[in-house]
Order: sequence, then structure tokens, then C-alpha cells
Amino acid sequence: MKTDRIYLLFLLFIFVSCNKMPEIDNNTMLDGDQIFDISLVQPERFLISARYPTPSALQKDIPVIIAAHGYTATTFEWDELRDYADSTGTFYVSQVLLGGHGRSYEEFRKSTWKDWQASIRDEYKKLSRLGYKNIYLAGSSTGCPLIINLIQDGFFENLTKPKKIFLIDPIVISSNKTLTMVNALGPVLGYTSVELTDGEQGKWYVYRPYETLKQLMKLIDLTRKELQSGIRLPQNTKLKTYKSTSDGSADPVSAVLIYKGMKHADGTPVEVEMVDSKLHVFTRLRGRDGVTEKDKALQMKTFKEMEQAMIHP
Repeated sequence: MKTDRIYLLFLLFIFVSCNKMPEIDNNTMLDGDQIFDISLVQPERFLISARYPTPSALQKDIPVIIAAHGYTATTFEWDELRDYADSTGTFYVSQVLLGGHGRSYEEFRKSTWKDWQASIRDEYKKLSRLGYKNIYLAGSSTGCPLIINLIQDGFFENLTKPKKIFLIDPIVISSNKTLTMVNALGPVLGYTSVELTDGEQGKWYVYRPYETLKQLMKLIDLTRKELQSGIRLPQNTKLKTYKSTSDGSADPVSAVLIYKGMKHADGTPVEVEMVDSKLHVFTRLRGRDGVTEKDKALQMKTFKEMEQAMIHP
């Protein structure tokens, strides 16, 4: 009898947990229905296809890099690269907002990893069809496996091939080992949460629905299997991975798997650089607390290397 009572209490706990909703502050949280990513209403500020829908011959020759952010983030994650590009005038940055992101908790909860990827596909197709000749890709965190899947999927076969791909702190193996337990614990927890700095409020989701954590696991599991099978880049496409040596979100082994699993079209290995940083997505400093001069120097070094790769391919 006592065992039955405990079992019923456990079932009740699961039922309540599955149905609870997080307490969302609409005035401060991206999870609510008042704050959203500005690219949704002003796409011309973020997407080159919207800013220059009828590009001149000169504009078609200017390098343009499509920048894809990570899980729970927004276009904000690549603002600093755009600012750098604007200051140099040597290349364009097209900041895509992953599907389901930058909207509301409910929109995020319902989204799949393929929804997240759709905006990368859409912008790439548009730029290719508009005649842009020098297209590049940059992914941070979850943006990286989304890009890797595009390669494996043959997405670029009938489009302008990317000149080079930059992967920043790619997640193929999670540093958070509890993520692997999401299928078992997810329905019990309902969601997890993270603490944001004042500068990050309204730019990231605070709450992470377990449905999206399952999607994240599906994506990185698929990516790991694709890498184990071997991936060849399109002809004349180069790839470089930058990976923090100590990262609370993406295990450094992720870089090893990419190095072993990806090859250029001619069979040569892709480039990997391990960087001395403890930040996840070390190229994004805005909004963080405790940013050091070393962090700033590493960010600037990376941006300059990306720029040089684009203007001197």
C-alpha cells in the first residue's frame, strides 16, 4: 500500500511538472510576448538580400558572410562582426535569425532543428540567385552543426558554392553531460533555465523547453554520425574551426571530430585552431561581464583573420 502511494505521488509529480509553465516577465524577457528580435520587423538592417535586393555589379563582387547564431540566442550574437565589417567596408554580414528564435517561449517550444536551419537556407538561396559571387558562412555553437548538415545534405549542389566556412565553438559533443539525459528527464523537468547578465537580457531565451533540448540532441547526434561517416566539402570551399580550449557548452572534442570527419574536396584536411579561452562563442563579448583585454584581442584577431580570408581568398 505504501509503495502504491509513493508511485501515485511520483506520477502526480510528473503530471504537474509536465504541465507547468515558466514564470515569464513580458517586460524583460525574450520568452514573453513583448520583446522580439528586431530583424523580424527590420530585415534590411540584418539581411543583405533585403538591404540590396537589386545589387549592382560592384556589390555582387563584395564578399558577404551569412552568420548563424546558436541555440536560444538571436542575431545579437553576431552584432560585433557586423560592426567590424561596417568599420572596414571590405565585406558584408548577413545575420540570420534561426527559426523559432527571437520570438516567444511558445514559438521556440514548437520549433524543430530543421526550422532553425531554414533561415540559413533561405538567405543563402536568395544571395545566390541575386548573383552574389563571394558567399561565406559563419556559425557559432549550434549554428555550426546546422551548417555542417547543409554540406552533408548536398544543399549547395545547384547554388553558388561558399568560398569558406568559419565555425566558432561548434557543438558536436556537449560539455553538459546532463543534456544526454533529456529524453528521460525532459518530461519531468518541463524546461531548464539560465541566468543572464543585464546586457544579455532580452537577447537570449531564459527558459529552454525540453522539446527544444531534444531537438538539439537530435541535431548533434546526427552531426556526429555524419562526421563519423565522412563529409567532403564542395569544390573550392575551405573550412576553418576555431574552438575554445575550455568551454562550458561545447566539449573541445567537437573540434577533433570535425577535423577527423571533414575533408576538402581534394582530400586535404580542414583547418582547426584551438584558442586559449574559457568563453563559449568567444567572438561575442558584448553583454558579458568580466571581459578582459585578452578576450578583446582574441576577438579582434579572429575578425581580422576572417576578413583577410575573404578579401584575399
